Amino acid sequence: MTLNRTDLGDLNLFRTIAETGGFRKAAAELDLSPSALSHAMRGLEARQGVRLFNRTNRSVTLTHAGRELLTHVQAGLDAIEGGLEGLNRFRDRPAGNLRINVPSDAGRLVLAPVLAKYMRQFPEVRVEVDINDHVIDIVQEGFDAGIRYGGTVPEDMIALPIGPELRWLAVASPDYLADAPQLEHPNDLKNHRCIGLRMGTGRIYNWELERGSEEVELSLDWSVIVNETILSLEIAKGGGAICYILEDRVRTELETGELLHVLPEWSSMGPAFHLYYPSRRQLPEALRALLRSMQGKRV
Repeated sequence: MTLNRTDLGDLNLFRTIAETGGFRKAAAELDLSPSALSHAMRGLEARQGVRLFNRTNRSVTLTHAGRELLTHVQAGLDAIEGGLEGLNRFRDRPAGNLRINVPSDAGRLVLAPVLAKYMRQFPEVRVEVDINDHVIDIVQEGFDAGIRYGGTVPEDMIALPIGPELRWLAVASPDYLADAPQLEHPNDLKNHRCIGLRMGTGRIYNWELERGSEEVELSLDWSVIVNETILSLEIAKGGGAICYILEDRVRTELETGELLHVLPEWSSMGPAFHLYYPSRRQLPEALRALLRSMQGKRV
């Protein structure tokens, strides 16, 4: 059977709908309307004489024929995309689209410092950055890569470190500490107002503090629980409570004295940020160039 331009385009739409789980999510990713996608799929089904989707008012699922077709379409389009990506080796510089999912801290600490220079150096690459602290399936959501803390990357991904280990510490404002109970040991934090941080996985992160060989892990009676660093930081700067945060995120505030390192002999070293991408795909040249910028060396 010979494919025409319409069939090939519709098969790509079919894959996106199937992988994102519905017409609305696929429409948002493709910048098309759900009705346009539905019309295209009905046309594909009519031309093939086979129903590919089971449609209800609440869900869209693949039929048996649709699931079988998806397997072949994914393999075929991946091969085509791999071939097109391979052409980048013959260019002076990479081109195309690059979609990355990153948590807010990684966006500010490792991506923002290099992105402006990268865009000037590779103007033919269109970069889309999704700041999202929730852990998502980057393959299903159509991203080329993601950035996460080491140890939280899915096992079926290739992960590459993009910086040194990260130092975590507890900080508070001088105003808070002026009237707060005495702090000599991490266990004293139980008598303080502390900010819990709900991670992208949904769990609340226990504070870990170390001094030499002594290690303490704390699950406190949190005064407030947030799911983003920015709000946690603003509460601490306003004198509301103690927050647990990456040292690099508060370096300026520590230097100016706006925030103070609580229990200065205590901190914790954690895994570096890692950039990760699907193991079944080759590393796109545009992503390779960005990774070199973040690592400061050849990849």
